[in-house]
Amino acid sequence: MKRISLTPRTRLLLVAGALLLVVLLFFVFRKPAVQEDAKAGPQPALTVTVARPSSDSLPLTLGANGNVAAWQEASIGSEAMGLRLAEVRVNVGDVVKKGEVLAVFASETVNADVQQARAALMEAQAMAQDAAANAARARSLRATGALSEQQIGQYTTAESTANARIAAAKATLEAQQVRLRQARVLAPDSGVISARSATVGAVAGAGTELFRMIRQGRLEWRAEVTANDVARIKPGAAAVVRAPDGSEARGRVRMIAPTVDPRTRTTLVYVDLPRPQGMNAPLKAGMFVGGRFELGTSSGITVPQQAVVVRDGFSYVFRLNRDNRVSQVKVQPGRRIGNRIEIVSGLAQDAQVVVTGAGFLNEGDLVRVAPAPAAG
Repeated sequence: MKRISLTPRTRLLLVAGALLLVVLLFFVFRKPAVQEDAKAGPQPALTVTVARPSSDSLPLTLGANGNVAAWQEASIGSEAMGLRLAEVRVNVGDVVKKGEVLAVFASETVNADVQQARAALMEAQAMAQDAAANAARARSLRATGALSEQQIGQYTTAESTANARIAAAKATLEAQQVRLRQARVLAPDSGVISARSATVGAVAGAGTELFRMIRQGRLEWRAEVTANDVARIKPGAAAVVRAPDGSEARGRVRMIAPTVDPRTRTTLVYVDLPRPQGMNAPLKAGMFVGGRFELGTSSGITVPQQAVVVRDGFSYVFRLNRDNRVSQVKVQPGRRIGNRIEIVSGLAQDAQVVVTGAGFLNEGDLVRVAPAPAAG
């Protein structure tokens, strides 16, 4: 038997033909399965849960920003002139009480002046006693004619002059005692020391500021509110201020400024804040923070926050239709409360919206609705 020899090209053609035959047979036998799938209809794109909008009571708030400042500040200065500061007893952050000694000036020279004034008073009193005795004798001799009226008048004048010198000496002594008291710097009110410029050894002039104090430790939030919104706020309204660390402090509106800033067109609203507890309090004077005013409540339509999808800068929800297909509906979101969000417009209250899986859907997708998980 003669052996047939195949060229490489012929072998390649045979292999290609065999592969083509296998592919054709695959599609021939697969055709009934495809027909069965076509009879079964389109498959759902996703299994989702749905919910209906609900009517809830939502808080009415007004956001604002502003500075945290001291309710009132006290500038504590020196009344003593030309005295050396000998002792400073407080520092920044210290809590002081009214009348507490904050600093002490060297008072040696003032003590000497007090002693000198006291001695001058004693001298004046002694001279006044002598003048009074002379005047009394002169008046007793008036009936005898031993002294002329002019001489009697001189003794009486000397008595009056001596009494005037006593009054002047008393005034001088009192002035020196005041200087002695001024050598001790006292707190004019209870509060927190917020600044200190006093330095031991310095010779401070009269009126030099030594300390600055936050009176009674009280802080306030000076919120900047636009002229259009300020009419919604009333004294006594509640306010919540957010500290930089995320904590919140509740306060009350004390007053509203009677004028509007012509540059910013805003009005300052003064909110009393709780007194800070210690140096590590979250709110400090000088901070610029945000907050909100609580103006009551109103009803609104809300949906779960998962149901709202943001695409291209707009908010949408997917409404479930009767044929289990979804429609993408543009809505306007509003206030948030917990895990729900208000829908201001664009959605009917009786509509069903997709909750779980909304972020993976597109317009017209077919979905399978699963029962919503039980609240637990």
